[in-house]
Amino acid sequence: MAVQFIELDGRKLAVLPEDDYRRLLDAVEEQDDIAAAVAAQKRREAGEEYVPAEMVYRMLDGENALRVWREYRGMTLTQLASHAGVNKATVSQLENGKAFGRPATWRALADALKVSVDDILPLD
Repeated sequence: MAVQFIELDGRKLAVLPEDDYRRLLDAVEEQDDIAAAVAAQKRREAGEEYVPAEMVYRMLDGENALRVWREYRGMTLTQLASHAGVNKATVSQLENGKAFGRPATWRALADALKVSVDDILPLD
């Protein structure tokens, strides 16, 4: 690698060919990617949950997050209602946007699904 050192306005600068610069930049970006992957693996090992992109896309496309999480967990309306200690009709109404529900209901549903309340609240 050919490097030329120059001084400009009292600052010492290194000048190198563009190809060398781009190779260095690629190497730094690769190291950043490796560090991000290692950090993600540590979070995963510590219990952070990763969900399939399809699930995220469903919610971004406007599908009810409560329903998406319930289906992801493999639960029926009846099972979720039972685990949360609420009425099956309540869960159905929340999933269909026909009711908003009390905070305690959302907390119970989130606990049953092992997510935060923010994960299941409607976006609207």
